[in-house]
Amino acid sequence: MGSLSVPASGVIYVDTAPFIYTVERHADYEQLLLPLWEALDGGAIEVVTSELTLLETLVKPLRDGDQALAGDYEKLLTATTVRMLPVTASVLRDAARIRAAINLKTPDAIHAATALAAGCVQFITNDAEYRKHSSLSVVILKEAV
Repeated sequence: MGSLSVPASGVIYVDTAPFIYTVERHADYEQLLLPLWEALDGGAIEVVTSELTLLETLVKPLRDGDQALAGDYEKLLTATTVRMLPVTASVLRDAARIRAAINLKTPDAIHAATALAAGCVQFITNDAEYRKHSSLSVVILKEAV
């Protein structure tokens, strides 16, 4: 197994998939993500995500009637030191510019715009499409496995 390189400090954006891998204890990614969560717990870094992540993580558990899993996502995203950033009009304008320039899907453009607005030093995801945006320092988890 590879390793995830986390900056010594700064704000790190985490896309939806890594939260799913963590909560659902995905065999390929759970251990890989440990340095991220340890750095957060140690106060070395700040982890942010968009409020959109809450929507994206809750859909499947709600569809499946899995209230416990939905609660696990709620707890991680709202009751820990992970900071959810709002989807503001400014973020939506920036997301529209991103979509117009590089044709990311709307949710992905919102995530990218949120990360840029927060001044993130790293963007952790499993979606290589984010590499289209040259201003994001993207880490693709499947490349680190």
